[in-house]
Amino acid sequence: MGTLRRMSSSPVRAARETDLDAMADYAAELVKLHHGWDAARYLLVPEVARGYRRFFRHELADPKAVLAVAEHEGRVVGYVYARFEERDWNALLDEAGKVHDIFVDPAVRGRGLAQALLTFVGEALRGLGAKRVVLQVATQNDAGRALFAREGFRTTLIEMTKELE
Repeated sequence: MGTLRRMSSSPVRAARETDLDAMADYAAELVKLHHGWDAARYLLVPEVARGYRRFFRHELADPKAVLAVAEHEGRVVGYVYARFEERDWNALLDEAGKVHDIFVDPAVRGRGLAQALLTFVGEALRGLGAKRVVLQVATQNDAGRALFAREGFRTTLIEMTKELE
């Protein structure tokens, strides 16, 4: 199969209850990846996939949440989770769409699936009234930062962490 740009239909669709196991497993991979980059900064709890499964089940029912999956050859190979967020005075951010998670199985990367997930979530957030989309990306995630820059995101914030031991 060629790249997404050559495909006639999108491999991305809204998530369903039957997708929760795959999404939770990918979310756990994402958490473990971040924890591996900086264990002091990124939370890793026991049974993280089970916790995500429960969390995503709740979010599926929330009209301000957007959960979508990418499929390849009949199986879920990635997901995106975002929300329409109200004005946040602490973050100096007016209401906006916020992408919290995006992950594509490493075995199928390079096929345009992450771009398709971002397009889907951007359209869904626009439909909820978002005028902008924000996300955070780990400084160690060079591929993610490059993808987001190609998709029109700009750097607006650098988080810094100090341990108080």
